[in-house]
Amino acid sequence: MSNKAINWSGVFPAVSTQFRSDFSLDLDATHAVIKNLVKDGVSGLVVCGTVGENTSLTMQEKLAVIEVAKDAAQGKIPVIAGIAEFTTAFAQNMAREAEKAGIDGVMVMPALVYSSKPHETAAHFRSVATATDLPIMVYNNPPIYKNDVTPDILTTLVDCDNIVCFKDSSGDTRRFIDLRNAVGDRFVLFAGLDDVVLESLAVGAEGWISGMSNAFPREGETLFRLAKQKRFEEVLALYSWFMPLLHLDARPDLVQCIKLCEELVGRGSAVTRPPRLALQGEALQEVTTIIKTALANRPTLPDVGL
Repeated sequence: MSNKAINWSGVFPAVSTQFRSDFSLDLDATHAVIKNLVKDGVSGLVVCGTVGENTSLTMQEKLAVIEVAKDAAQGKIPVIAGIAEFTTAFAQNMAREAEKAGIDGVMVMPALVYSSKPHETAAHFRSVATATDLPIMVYNNPPIYKNDVTPDILTTLVDCDNIVCFKDSSGDTRRFIDLRNAVGDRFVLFAGLDDVVLESLAVGAEGWISGMSNAFPREGETLFRLAKQKRFEEVLALYSWFMPLLHLDARPDLVQCIKLCEELVGRGSAVTRPPRLALQGEALQEVTTIIKTALANRPTLPDVGL
């Protein structure tokens, strides 16, 4: 499989998983959230990622969310599932189950908890790739997951045909250029951190896995298309308005922030599973103010063919 075989580009919200007030999984609400995103014109979906609270779900719950996402997407856009497991064997098993469930691809994190050495990180991705025929997006998020998937590690994986895409949330956009210099366009590049998306697109990213596009999907997709259409002044104006919201994606409590946004704009519930607790006190006030300020100054979006 070459990376030409995948049609991954544009904005893929990292979809939130919806829970009831007793923390039980709410599949109907999750379906509604996803259906609304599809209706608003997003280019793809990632379920069971960081924002989807992957590590707070059982395998059965993850597979149920995958089924719901596939049903909501109706084959119109690609659906990718996150894989975030403690061991390589668990990750391989999840990849096999996701493939059986008919997912379009998987986004694989390094093994969690253990701080692996570069060759161990590479071996993890290689082993997961051997367990499935699905296209794989390698997901790097060193601020949250402590393991850094560097361009050097990726260059050792060029022979794994189904590793087709690299999502970087390091915030260091130089990585994209270093990777291109090393292996050309072997990997499709995706921005993973909301508040460096424009810079990522400027240096060759073809897609954006976005947290804040859960709450503002049309703004996200418009930003992406303006950048692709090289409409620099318009994209900069929109990016400046968006930036206080996009910064929320770079916080340790990003999931609570994004879900609060969803609740305040009427797109979902703010409930997260422990250990993630609801925002309170100063943090709640601060984030609410950011969202309300953004809503009060919400721009009229330029036409990008959405």
